[in-house]
Amino acid sequence: MRAAVLHAPGDIRVEEVPVPEPGPNDALVRVAACGVCGSDIPRMLRPGGSYHLPLICGHEFSGHVVALGDELAAAGTVQVGDLVTVPPLIPCEKCGPCQQGNFSLCEDYDYFGSRRPGAYAQYATVPARNLMVLPADLDPRAAAMLDPAAIALHAVWRTRLRSGHRVAVVGAGPIGLFAVQWARIAGAAEVLAIDLNEQKTAMAREAGATHTAASPEEARELAGAGYDVIIESAGVPPTIEQAVTLTARHGEAVFIGIPHDPVVLPKSAFGHFLRREVTLHGAWNSFSAPFPGDEWRTAARAMASGALAWKFMITHELGLDALPGTMHQLGDRSVFSSKVLFLPNED
Repeated sequence: MRAAVLHAPGDIRVEEVPVPEPGPNDALVRVAACGVCGSDIPRMLRPGGSYHLPLICGHEFSGHVVALGDELAAAGTVQVGDLVTVPPLIPCEKCGPCQQGNFSLCEDYDYFGSRRPGAYAQYATVPARNLMVLPADLDPRAAAMLDPAAIALHAVWRTRLRSGHRVAVVGAGPIGLFAVQWARIAGAAEVLAIDLNEQKTAMAREAGATHTAASPEEARELAGAGYDVIIESAGVPPTIEQAVTLTARHGEAVFIGIPHDPVVLPKSAFGHFLRREVTLHGAWNSFSAPFPGDEWRTAARAMASGALAWKFMITHELGLDALPGTMHQLGDRSVFSSKVLFLPNED
């Protein structure tokens, strides 16, 4: 099969590799679509980004089952031809957090595209527990976007977001755009989307944002007494500080974005957090019990019903040959993008 293989930071080659063999309790999945996660970019371009080399990256994916291991075939829970999405974390099921059903906090997990081969390839083998069967008429591209949709919902559920709340979403990438929609679905009276890129704030309005801001000054003018819930998805120090300072009294800020630089809160931001008795939450991944979690099941139902919009986010649909160049363009930000999908079997 053809796969985009990472050999060294920035050295990505599309080449022929063996089709993986499914184990007794695995399925072989023909990859329909695999999305680029923001974490893929430093993983593939920066030193120390991957756990081992060479590696096939990519973890936001969907596909169709083409073969079953003996035990999985006998169980009858999955059939050849099923459309599946693949929750990318493989929990150990033995550590304390796993025993409590907090799979996002697993202490010894495996993970597609970073610790085991991922889906920037034509085929991938998937353990039975990570096969989430979806309605056959769901668009496989939507199925490949369930991971960011579930991550956004997991973050929203870390807060006490209620009907009538004022919500601000910092960062209007795919996770932020899903967060805007989840906030509106939860009954938020007002949703502000903040992003420096005006193309992204336009997407946020399409997602349902009632207000947008393209600068910190605009956001502060709109904030008034502050927002009940802030969802920070950009993961850079200035936006993290901004999320803290836009909160209302007894407000909450939840952080999804992964920073790659030190985060320091200035005295004024810390004073805001302290004096307004603000609650700060971390949100990591998207998994709960029963695995993969209600975040995934709720997102799948919302995708299937049309309650959750996704198609407007897609800016690129590409074959594997375009992956090395596109990843470098994403790294140096020389191209505008929202959701980038690779379709490995449609070259």
